[in-house]
Amino acid sequence: MAADGTDLKKLTDHPAMDFWPAWSPDGRRPRIAFTSNRDGNYEIYLMNSDGTGLRNLTNHPAQDNSAAWTPDGKNIAFVSNRAGGSDVYLLEVK
Repeated sequence: MAADGTDLKKLTDHPAMDFWPAWSPDGRRPRIAFTSNRDGNYEIYLMNSDGTGLRNLTNHPAQDNSAAWTPDGKNIAFVSNRAGGSDVYLLEVK
């Protein structure tokens, strides 16, 4: 949206919850990682900055959330309970 609040653009349009967006640090190919429960549990998704190119980065019965990019934009750290407790994981983004 513009600085004055006009031209607001909705990037996701799904009945599930989409939240905790994180912008990639790479200005040449800006992308947004976010958490969604659109497949029944919390997973990490990635999309282009205009909302296109949506893809699921994690697909696990555990809850994955809180995506954060590494400064070089090559990896995303996230929190998951896949080992029983809340732990931080790192995945390579291609």
